[in-house]
Amino acid sequence: MTDRTAHSADAAGAPAQPAPDRTVLLRGGEVHSPADPFATAMVVERGHVAWVGSEGAADAFAQGVDEVVDLDGALVTPAFTDAHVHTTSAGLALTGLDLTGAASLEEALRLVREHARRRPDDRVLLGHGWDAARWPERRAPRREELDEAAGGRPLYLSRVDVHSAVATTALLDLVPAVTARGDEPLTRDDHHAVRRAALAAVTPAQRADAQRAALDHAASLGIGSVHECGGPDISSAEDFTGLLGLARERPGPRVFGYWADRDLEQAKALGAVGAAGDLFADGALGSHTACLHSPYADAGHTGTGYLDAAEIAAHVAACTEAGLQAGFHAIGDAALTAVVDGFRAAADRVGLARVRAARHRVEHAEMMTPATIAAFAELGLTASVQPAFDAAWGGEDGMYADRLGAERARTLNPFAALLKAGVPLAFGSDAPVTPFDPWGTVRAAAFHRTPEHRISVRAAFTAHTRGGWRALGRDGAGTLVPGAPADYAVWRTGELVVQAPDDRVARWSTDPRSGTPGLPDLTPGRDLPVCLATVVGGREAFVRPQG
Repeated sequence: MTDRTAHSADAAGAPAQPAPDRTVLLRGGEVHSPADPFATAMVVERGHVAWVGSEGAADAFAQGVDEVVDLDGALVTPAFTDAHVHTTSAGLALTGLDLTGAASLEEALRLVREHARRRPDDRVLLGHGWDAARWPERRAPRREELDEAAGGRPLYLSRVDVHSAVATTALLDLVPAVTARGDEPLTRDDHHAVRRAALAAVTPAQRADAQRAALDHAASLGIGSVHECGGPDISSAEDFTGLLGLARERPGPRVFGYWADRDLEQAKALGAVGAAGDLFADGALGSHTACLHSPYADAGHTGTGYLDAAEIAAHVAACTEAGLQAGFHAIGDAALTAVVDGFRAAADRVGLARVRAARHRVEHAEMMTPATIAAFAELGLTASVQPAFDAAWGGEDGMYADRLGAERARTLNPFAALLKAGVPLAFGSDAPVTPFDPWGTVRAAAFHRTPEHRISVRAAFTAHTRGGWRALGRDGAGTLVPGAPADYAVWRTGELVVQAPDDRVARWSTDPRSGTPGLPDLTPGRDLPVCLATVVGGREAFVRPQG
């Protein structure tokens, strides 16, 4: 791929370079397009798809374009949209101390020691991804262990779900408002205060490097746009505006920013597309902070609710009247009940039609019930969900079962019921909570650990491409049809297949008479497609080196 042109500007948060002038014909592959299920060629002009069709018809364009790209049998699909990302944190995990692979407490502490030796000049050591639920010790690091491993230096280590953390004495000494000095992980306000202090030590140059690393890695996996979920309790205004500015200035994924703040003027001033994202109604199951109706199976409490229905209603009504998207982080069933009650109260205040038209969204939406699913459909809420959560923590022996018991754990992430009810789905990773992995995300939804929650590969693929654009209110993007933005990825993959519809155990067809564009066979154990190139608005964001 050699089309080095520029992004188009078509939405807040999207790249702002002028549309490219060159016209490019891609041919000799497979083009995944609802406009033509047998398409093998595509023309890109001025940053948009101009035509898709067959190889024979492509001959008519070959003499009138600036470049012809031989796909050599590769698959072209719409670029993926990751609908929930924490870009700087994801980049810091990629470039710094990542504990997601640590198999034990001992290994995690060894990695901390090595990181501290490698970074003698860092004011605060940062790390992410520990998960004591997967360690044989079954406990978080104690403060004295961290003090020793970090050599007495300030250290912040977020748990894999980023809703709790452990820190050294030296870091806690920098935050006198935090009086907790025990060995239990920090949660709620104490965690937020320590995280702010830790991230404040990141220099602008370090932050920009982390953001570039995250966006470049996303592009290398066929991701053409991300929804950044920032907020005053998550990052900083400087981090948020710096990321949006960086994305406008360089080739790479589009960045659409959500700012989780009830201060609507602040969200607007920062260039956010919504006062939404991780506006916390509760916490996370792994940290015992998701808000439940009944106590945790492994703890004698029901978690933490951060917003009540009245506060949610006020925010939704204000956002609806201001023309902004509202949205909340909600995982536990009690938090989701509060969210639904709040949206209903807002609809009573400003009108159901206006609430539905605003396309408000809820992040994670894990512990859904038939009643909350029906309410999502009634209120027009988008469920911004992360199938990799089920792959990581679902199943009879997973973290969900530890926290909730097997019966409640089996109800989590009911993607099939949401789709059947007509609830729009947008897929994301919540990186760095789970890594960027779009085809792995599609596989996780199609092969959910609870069979009745599985959806077809086609539905999952749509949720991870077109679904993210629909969540932004852009129905004409995320698919390769004439007039759509030329955001696409090129893949090396095996034979394309069509999954039988409504089949909880996948069956496949290679019969072209199905009239449905094929997709890679994502059966567990098979290799996932390899990204060869990612193009955003007609401009290359990634090209895999040859050889």
